[in-house]
Amino acid sequence: MREAPASAILPANTAALHGVVVLDFSHVIAGPFATFYLAALGARVIKVENPHREDSMRSKPRGFQAYNHGKEVVRLDLATDEGRAQAWALFEEADVMVDNMRPGVLDRFGFGEAALRARKPSLIHCSISGYGRRGDWAGRPTYDHVVQAACGMTMLAGGPEDGPIKVGFPAVDSVSGILAALGIVAAIRRRDLTGQGESIDVSMFGAAMQLMYPLAVEAMATGQAPPRVGNVGYSGSPGAETFPCRDGLLALGANTPQQMMALARVLKIEAQIEPLLQGQVKGFVSAEKGAALRQLLKDALAHESAPALEQALAAVQVPAACVRDLSQAMQEAEQRHLIEPWTLEGADGSVRVPGAGFHADTLFGGRSAPFAAAAPAESSTPHAQAAQKAVADL
Repeated sequence: MREAPASAILPANTAALHGVVVLDFSHVIAGPFATFYLAALGARVIKVENPHREDSMRSKPRGFQAYNHGKEVVRLDLATDEGRAQAWALFEEADVMVDNMRPGVLDRFGFGEAALRARKPSLIHCSISGYGRRGDWAGRPTYDHVVQAACGMTMLAGGPEDGPIKVGFPAVDSVSGILAALGIVAAIRRRDLTGQGESIDVSMFGAAMQLMYPLAVEAMATGQAPPRVGNVGYSGSPGAETFPCRDGLLALGANTPQQMMALARVLKIEAQIEPLLQGQVKGFVSAEKGAALRQLLKDALAHESAPALEQALAAVQVPAACVRDLSQAMQEAEQRHLIEPWTLEGADGSVRVPGAGFHADTLFGGRSAPFAAAAPAESSTPHAQAAQKAVADL
């Protein structure tokens, strides 16, 4: 795909990746999440599955549909001459190839990056793996929670007395997919400018470091592990923590002296708080008197209503939120229009997803949900039809 000349400007409702073809040799979460974004942005994504070992995410039907909606599905056995021929035929159509298999798996069938780039120099090839395609750990298999342990993430949550605590969701898988999508979109833009392809090597380990960016920077500079501070905010302010109220828990972000005094006025303890700030007027609240400040807040908050305080503190520009579980958060998010959900229609019914995480007027073709056709669906291309002979339907 090349940049369109001025005389060939497409309609205003054209999706951002219109005309881009993606060949997707990925499974489970990280790779499919990357190509989900590409499909949502208008790319044609052809998901290739092994007919003898389908994507294990299919055991979670809603999850599979949510990650793979908008894609065509083709089942190819690369161990056969016919399967390889069909894969090469699909490859000839592709602008982008995504692979999150273990390093070396596709090489055995002649589909390694070097062979592909030699055949099509303009190809954008994105590999996603646990530890990247270089270095001593390149061949190691992994999962999200294993990477969390390897990269130090599990030793950041909790307090000094706790054992390792993993993040309660596949954070590393998800951010790996998002980074892959970002890299691919950037490579498409550069290829449209220069005609050159690109090689993108996304590692889950490296993606995890991006999630921990400020703490990783400190560890690089000092050689020391950051302290485990439980629910204290990154600022370290005594007012950046989660406190018990009489009817629930309230997370506060009174980071600055101004926020701390606004909180104190709402709680009617400004006379006790002000002397402990010692004339601070800028930056984060110092932790020098942190124990005393935290105790004052704890005592005052214990008698207050968390929902009422959430509203009262928002009115005076102090960040605060009641602690909610995910179900409560999703229900309220929809009521208050905090997210823009999409409803993805499929052969077995619809699944609702929380959108793309951002709003854009035209990137998705100007539609409230970016997919017109039910999917994932078996491809209707001639190559795909040939590939699906004697293969069971989805």
